[in-house]
Amino acid sequence: MGDTPEPGAALLGQLAAAASGRDLEALVGCFAPDYTNETPAHPAQGFTGREQVRRNWEQIFAAVPDITATVLRSACDGGAVWSEWDMAGTRPDGTAVQMAGVVIFGVRGGQFSWARWYLEPVQAGGHPAGAPPGRSRPCGAAADPRPGPGPAPGRAGRSGGLR
Repeated sequence: MGDTPEPGAALLGQLAAAASGRDLEALVGCFAPDYTNETPAHPAQGFTGREQVRRNWEQIFAAVPDITATVLRSACDGGAVWSEWDMAGTRPDGTAVQMAGVVIFGVRGGQFSWARWYLEPVQAGGHPAGAPPGRSRPCGAAADPRPGPGPAPGRAGRSGGLR
């Protein structure tokens, strides 16, 4: 792969940092104006447009103020970026929120132009408390032969964020 990172690798890091840092403008800036989100397991939750991404994440930040988003592993294939995510946080009432799964993003012009969203809530007891976070590796990095950690994170809002 060489020394030049895949276009989507840096974008994944920006998205995770913006979500974890509650930086709505930086997060929305990761998405093209005509971004299309498909959620194959929940087709009615699909949407089009960066402004819907903004509305979704405004709701998520309000519902889960301490959200953290971690890319556990990723792989790039041309204009597609496969990413496994771990998202977690706590609602204001103290309820833990956990979500885990895969998002496949399309990258065009330095932004995400589409996604197929496969994140789901983690059932209670599915992720041991205090479990170490997953090992993140950017696109193009050598694969880690060790098995990854178990599942993680929950949801609030529509696709494009925690539900």
